[in-house]
Amino acid sequence: MSGALPLTATPDGLVLTVRVTPKSAKDAVEAVRIESDGRPVLAVRLTAPPVEGAANAALVTFLAKHWRIPKRSIQLLSGETTRVKRLAIVTDAALAARITAEIGALAP
Repeated sequence: MSGALPLTATPDGLVLTVRVTPKSAKDAVEAVRIESDGRPVLAVRLTAPPVEGAANAALVTFLAKHWRIPKRSIQLLSGETTRVKRLAIVTDAALAARITAEIGALAP
């Protein structure tokens, strides 16, 4: 394992870097991958199309359901029109640790 995770701890929770693949057969968290520029990303597949913010809304809804947190706890920081996105996740230390552990288990 390289040890590189697509997460950064903040005073309010986490910042997560995600690479979205829209129009997939199912919604799923796949794995931690290393982009060509060397940065780690969490690969997520979504059934939503990449039009008019549908994939962005689906990403927030999917991750909120996946981690059992309110949708308002997840905010898109950057990447509105690209596949690689940065999300702020407002959470407590216990949930941040659980999310970090889950993503760490997906790392190469």
